[in-house]
This record gives sequence, C-alpha cells and structure tokens, in this order.
Amino acid sequence: MSMLTPPGMGGKYRIKGDKYPRMRPRRRRGRLVLAATTSVVALGVLGWGTLQLVDVFTGGGKKASAAGPKADCSTRVSASAAAAKLPKPAQITVNVYNATPRSGLAKDTADELKKRGFKIGDVGNAAKEFDKKVKGAGILLGPVSSLNTSLPVLGTQLTGAERRTEASRKGADVDLIIGTAFTSLTKRADADKALAALGKPVPTPTSSKKNC
Repeated sequence: MSMLTPPGMGGKYRIKGDKYPRMRPRRRRGRLVLAATTSVVALGVLGWGTLQLVDVFTGGGKKASAAGPKADCSTRVSASAAAAKLPKPAQITVNVYNATPRSGLAKDTADELKKRGFKIGDVGNAAKEFDKKVKGAGILLGPVSSLNTSLPVLGTQLTGAERRTEASRKGADVDLIIGTAFTSLTKRADADKALAALGKPVPTPTSSKKNC
C-alpha cells in the first residue's frame, strides 16, 4: 500500500503511478521581455552591419562616373566669368593724354606703361572737352567692348581712375587721360598683384544644384 493511501481506506483508493502534482514557480515576464528585446536589437545590429558592408563593396548603389566625381555646383565659375578672357598688357594699346597744366606728364606716364608691357599709341595733350576738366586721378576711356576687358587691366595701373566707354568709338585702343589729382601710376608691385588677382575670377554659385 502506498504511503499516500489514507489509513482505513484499504486498496480501494490507492494512489497508483509515479506522477504527482508538482508546484512550478511562475515564470517571470520581465525575463521574457528582456530576452525578446535583446533578440530584436541583435537582429537590428546584424542587419545594419550587413547593409554597411554591401554599401562598401557596391559603392552605395550609385554608379561611378567615368569622368570622376561631379564638381560641386557651389564652386563652379559662372559662364560669364569663364568666357571673359582678359587681354595681357602687351595686347592693349594705350593713348596717353595730359589734361593738367603740368608739362611732361603724358610722356613720363607713357614711358612707364611701356616698361610694364603695354603698347603705346598717341601721346600728348588732352582734347578740349577734357583739358583741365578732369578733377580725379584720371579717366580710362575706350569702346564698349573694352569695359570688361582692356579697361580693367589698364585700371590696375592707376588706382581710382574713372572708367568710361563710348558707343560710337571704333577700334580697340583705350585712352588714359591724366587728371589734376594725378601724382603717379600705382606702384608696380601693387599693380602686378592687382593684375594677378584680376586673372583669378571668384567662383560663383549656380542657380540650382538640380542642374549639376
């Protein structure tokens, strides 16, 4: 008779078998949630790492350009700046006229410009419309086509000179008309620096990066 059979019950209510009710401890939900969270994080990290490796070996899914990387739109030089090729001093013919009462200024100035590489045309006194009427250091006068070509180059030699153009003027020559405030041409070292800077246009941004 089993030890679990109540006394006096005989074998009628004998408990048979070797299985008994067991009290199992309740599972802790906290551990299950932590385990599930850890698994999700591990899978996420693994997937991210896989994508990074794919990008490394495939170039991020972007096709490489045969000509190399495209230039940044923000650093492109504008079309007008690229198209405007400034002439060298040797390609510019300058007429030097004296509009002051001081004698010899036209010749001395012309000689100095020649030393700096410019071609010299006419040298003499200014016309009546300018004679003793130029209050500043001087006037640089030329055809319309010289406004962004010859005049800026000549302007590096005389800081503060006024620039003018004449629509009816023909030819490519430009005039340097010496005014009453003139003392001398810009120092050659400073003029050379200004001339070098003039040949390096500052990059300007394009209107939109969509057109790159």
